Amino acid sequence: MAAAQIGYLGLGSNVGGRRENLQAAVDAMPARGISVLASSSTYDTEPVGLVLDQPSFLNACVRVSTELGPEELLDACKEIEAALGRDLEGGVRHGPRPIDVDLLLLGDLVYESERLTLPHAETTSRRFVLIPLLELDFDLRAPDGSPLSDALVALGFDEGVTREGAALAVPAQ
Repeated sequence: MAAAQIGYLGLGSNVGGRRENLQAAVDAMPARGISVLASSSTYDTEPVGLVLDQPSFLNACVRVSTELGPEELLDACKEIEAALGRDLEGGVRHGPRPIDVDLLLLGDLVYESERLTLPHAETTSRRFVLIPLLELDFDLRAPDGSPLSDALVALGFDEGVTREGAALAVPAQ
């Protein structure tokens, strides 16, 4: 059995009860081999990417511990998305969705497959990822050793990210 690794997942929702969707995703993690250690506050964020004409997102990050490998962890994230109503086949990329669970970091692992890149390709280019991620650990570094706080400083302030509410509840382990 693999040793447990610390990882970080990004959560987002802009369809339905946004906070409830994020909480439901967190609540579903332990049954899939993911122990949730901590949650950031929630942040209301403007849409970015290919589809800008849609409701704002509620985002958060969670620190997790898991013995799952990267592909198995991605499978667990996709199972949670499907269980919470996300269309994994026909949805518009960057379009509205009830839940998005992104694998951002898994220890110091650098990994690439057809399905997954670690660290997540957009971790250092999105304020809505970096702000909650750094709330969990301000000294967090990318696998190459670069401080993620430096990436946040390098970004402009054109992407609206506003603290919306308290951290999500962490399920009892």
